[in-house]
Amino acid sequence: MKVAYIFSSQGHTVSYKLGKMILPQLEEGRHGVEVVGMFFFEDNNYVLVKGDPLGERLAKLASEQDILLMGCDQCCYEREIDDKLVDGATIGCFPNLYGALAGNPPDQVITL
Repeated sequence: MKVAYIFSSQGHTVSYKLGKMILPQLEEGRHGVEVVGMFFFEDNNYVLVKGDPLGERLAKLASEQDILLMGCDQCCYEREIDDKLVDGATIGCFPNLYGALAGNPPDQVITL
């Protein structure tokens, strides 16, 4: 099964759920599904900034496993981080996300 994650909740969603659960499972090859994409909203985009330890791990894994990393364009622009993202990460809106995932579509989209 293929999944895509949308990180929209504020607080500890990215640092805890992604950083302590999902990412370690992906790194260890025990997540149980193929992750094809991750889309970040609001402050969750800060994880995609170059130099963020979690973001750098995520960028490495995304490159190795062909995982799309996309930050919300408006969220990145408002935070003035649109030109500071980790290698391989892109920005866009839902139409961009749909297009980027069209060649490798998820079976399920999970919003956290």
